[in-house]
Amino acid sequence: MSLEPAEVSVDLHYYETLIAVADDCPVTTSTVPQPRGAKPTVAVIQYELLVGDPYRYTQEDVLFESWLARQDGPRDGSGEALAALRAAFLAKPQACLRASPLPKKYGWGLRFDGEGRVALCRMESDEYRRIVTGQGDQVTVLKAMRSRRA
Repeated sequence: MSLEPAEVSVDLHYYETLIAVADDCPVTTSTVPQPRGAKPTVAVIQYELLVGDPYRYTQEDVLFESWLARQDGPRDGSGEALAALRAAFLAKPQACLRASPLPKKYGWGLRFDGEGRVALCRMESDEYRRIVTGQGDQVTVLKAMRSRRA
């Protein structure tokens, strides 16, 4: 009899979910994040990923790609090396997209479909209002993390 713990697979994706704008978001309409300095910010990277290809990426994809884009130095771009880098990145605990600057500071909701893929949703859009008021489709609404304590 083995006393080793069983390996448990936990699904950390969101499905049919909207990450709504944080209560302390400083904007009243969605704004495009602007670059600051030499390195692109996490907000700019995530915005460019999601605006260009809605419902293509999962939460893990967005987190990994935004981390990877901010790393210094040359990278081996081979599939195996990238897969190993991704596995090592995801093996460590990561903040979910509720902590993304897009819903916290820039007024973008993050809408996940039934397959866990994400798209941007403007806070001033009819779709966003419909979802947060509970009209129409059955979508779970979670608030983004606040920037400051209440």
